[in-house]
Amino acid sequence: MEAATKLLRELVALPSVNPAFLPADDARAGEQRVAEFLAHQARKAGLDFVGFQKVVPGRSNFLTSLSPVGKVERRILLAPHLDTVGAEDNQFRPVIKNGRLHGRGACDTKGSVAAFFTALCAVAKSKQRPQHTEIIFAGLADEEYGQCGSRALADSGFAADLAIVGEPTHCRVVTAHKGDLWLRLETRGKAAHGARPELGRNAVHAMARVVDLLETDYATQLRRRRHPLLGHGTVNVGSIRGGVQANIVPDRCEISIDRRTLPGETQASVRREIQALLRKHKLAATIAKSALCPALETDPRQPLVREFLKAAGQSRPIGVDYFCDAAVLASGGIPSVVFGPGDIAQAHTADEWIALSQLNRGTALLTRFLLLLP
Repeated sequence: MEAATKLLRELVALPSVNPAFLPADDARAGEQRVAEFLAHQARKAGLDFVGFQKVVPGRSNFLTSLSPVGKVERRILLAPHLDTVGAEDNQFRPVIKNGRLHGRGACDTKGSVAAFFTALCAVAKSKQRPQHTEIIFAGLADEEYGQCGSRALADSGFAADLAIVGEPTHCRVVTAHKGDLWLRLETRGKAAHGARPELGRNAVHAMARVVDLLETDYATQLRRRRHPLLGHGTVNVGSIRGGVQANIVPDRCEISIDRRTLPGETQASVRREIQALLRKHKLAATIAKSALCPALETDPRQPLVREFLKAAGQSRPIGVDYFCDAAVLASGGIPSVVFGPGDIAQAHTADEWIALSQLNRGTALLTRFLLLLP
């Protein structure tokens, strides 16, 4: 367990901020230094394969694997992500106090990286090395922004019998998570002088009615549809932009909304129901298309999922509200679950931390599961 703590301290000290959150050419940007550090550690541990999968220029997924003693009959993928959100410089100086390790990424998800990688190395050293199961560790790029890493891996045709995607779940196995869809809605009006507003049509006023409808009637409508693990979908109006200055009637207004989706919902179905609601209330707005981050729903009755649940001491799986790489991998044909040490409430916070008891539990639990594989 000391190995996981030591590794996590080293990982936190290596900035790997997603470039989307930093100015161009910022020295803290990108996952490469963490990927190269893990590659060095993998070679020291004698893992069977160490390599990189180019995702976009200057950014790669890191891959390493442990081959079975005999013929490969199944493949397990361990898939935490290497990038973090932005941080102040002092957050890259890991501090341990009161049984917690503080620092950017400690929880989301360098804690999972440390637990998964340490577990893999422990299995490599064990006499109980799996006979017919290949274990692959993939440190993924870009989860915090566009999921380019998991999308590249899925699009490459990579196959596995189960992916365990690292996120802070309190070391509980998650088989379902919500999807995420960002939409832009626009209202149009007619510009006029602020002294004669009756000569124009105020696009901001029209949008105010749309916002109220989304946050009241639409939110209520969503609460009527429930998923057994995920509850109901949600909508949040996150930004509004409209008008030029106070003495001009605004002819255009735009909002961005965050729509958390349930399994089975699509971009088309969400856009249709919003448009239907607007028509019902005699409101008009255009809805721009956007990429859907799909929801995850993995059958907990699948044999490997059942085995992992048993190893975790769970009688039933859980669901979570947030989106992650698991749904991307599942969309590519890889049955996926989410698991990792830590509490999602600490992710992205100014004083991010992980309890070392969680880190140790996650490492031990995953090691035990991997050693039980045939």
